[in-house]
Amino acid sequence: MATSASNYRAKEKALRILNWVILLIGAIFMVVPFYWMVTTSFKYPSEVIAYPPIWIPTRVTLEHYEKIFTEMNFLRYFFNSAYISITVTAIVILTSAYVGYVFAKFDFWGKNAIFLCILATMMVPFPVTMIPMYLVMSRIGWVGSHKSLIIPALYSTFGIFMMRQFMHSIPNELREAAKIDGCGEFRIFWTIILPLTKSGLAALTIFTFMWNWDNFLWPLIVLNSDNAFTLPVGLAMFANQFWTDYALVLAGSTVTVAPVLLVFFLMQKRFIEGITLSGLKA
Repeated sequence: MATSASNYRAKEKALRILNWVILLIGAIFMVVPFYWMVTTSFKYPSEVIAYPPIWIPTRVTLEHYEKIFTEMNFLRYFFNSAYISITVTAIVILTSAYVGYVFAKFDFWGKNAIFLCILATMMVPFPVTMIPMYLVMSRIGWVGSHKSLIIPALYSTFGIFMMRQFMHSIPNELREAAKIDGCGEFRIFWTIILPLTKSGLAALTIFTFMWNWDNFLWPLIVLNSDNAFTLPVGLAMFANQFWTDYALVLAGSTVTVAPVLLVFFLMQKRFIEGITLSGLKA
């Protein structure tokens, strides 16, 4: 009996070590490219193309960061991306929470069928709707405008599904008690339901912000002026223009990634809670 327990503990320990080794290897594969991007953005040209590669710069320069703000319209790109991402994220959170609340707490005819139709739109790949969307934007005169990026993104199927999952597990007794105290549905939603779904809102905020901040294909299609470009599009144009100056391109990439990392680090606790709980709630 003692031998069996000892073997079980040994297998459990070996499995734990194997898990740590796999996680460590995965972390290395993700961190090393990011480290190379950041360090290369501070290198002098001679060290950028040196072979064997120089992992730690012997000299540090801010020349490349100065160039991206003087030789291209980088501040404008940054403002455009921030404006679009923040606007869409704020509205998506609001619409997803409202619709998720309706599907989680209200009973009405055809609710399940409507919700199934909404979920079915997640299976339609973007290339299928890309051309019809462009034709619509062109017909109403929004090509070249940020409206073509903001308006179609105000509805999120994933956001509705995620918030519905969270709100579905909130006890109905809370709503009933609030109604007895004289609260209307809007007050119940704002003062009771939303505070209980902070983890889900944080996770949805990070997902939505990242999707819109990193969005490349659709802005590339509908934007046609330098002043309207977002960071991914502007950086792609910049990379084509300065394709030999890798440090310059990587400096722009580092500045582009920084806001996403900031949002994640500020909300990582809620984000992890949201990811964990969303898999448990049904």
